[in-house]
Amino acid sequence: MSEQRMVSTTRECPARLVPVGEPMTIPAHTFVTITQSLGGNYTVVYQGNMLRVDGTDADALGLEKFILEFEDPGDGRIHEEQIWQALETVYDPEIPVDLRSLGLIYSLKVDQHAAKVTIEMTLTAPGCGMGPVLVGDVKHRVRLVPNVKEVEVNLVFDPPWQRDMMSEEAQLATGMFY
Repeated sequence: MSEQRMVSTTRECPARLVPVGEPMTIPAHTFVTITQSLGGNYTVVYQGNMLRVDGTDADALGLEKFILEFEDPGDGRIHEEQIWQALETVYDPEIPVDLRSLGLIYSLKVDQHAAKVTIEMTLTAPGCGMGPVLVGDVKHRVRLVPNVKEVEVNLVFDPPWQRDMMSEEAQLATGMFY
C-alpha cells in the first residue's frame, strides 16, 4: 500500500510502538491513518505515534485478517517445521522479503519440556531502529504455533549479516543477486 488512508478501528486493536516495540492498544471506533502495508503488517499513526499492527489483527482496521493457523498434531510437542512456517510470515519492515529468506534467523532451539522456543536472529544493520518491532513480530507469530508457551528472541550481531546470507530467491526479489 503506497497511499495513506484513514480508517476507524472496528474493535480494540493491539499494536506495538515503533521503533521501541512497546505494546499498546488502540481503542475501538478510533481513527488511525494507515501509512504502510508490508508483509501482512500495517504501520499506522495514532495520536501522533507510529504503531505496528500485525496482519492477524487487520480486521480491527476494517481489512482482511491475515490467517495463520497450524494444525495441532495432538502429540503435545512443538514442531520445528511449524516454527519455520511462522517465521516465513515475518517480513522486514523495509524490504518485502521474509526474515528466513533474508538469512536473519541464525538459530532456533525448542525446549519441549518448557514449551519454549529460543531464536537467535540479527538485523540487516546493527543500528536498525526497527529491531524491537521485528522481535515483537517474531514473538507474536511463533506464539501462534501449537504448544508454544514462551518465545525468547535474542538479537545477535556476530557474525554480521551480509547479503550473501539471503536465499537466491530473496536476492533476485531485491535485485541484490550477484
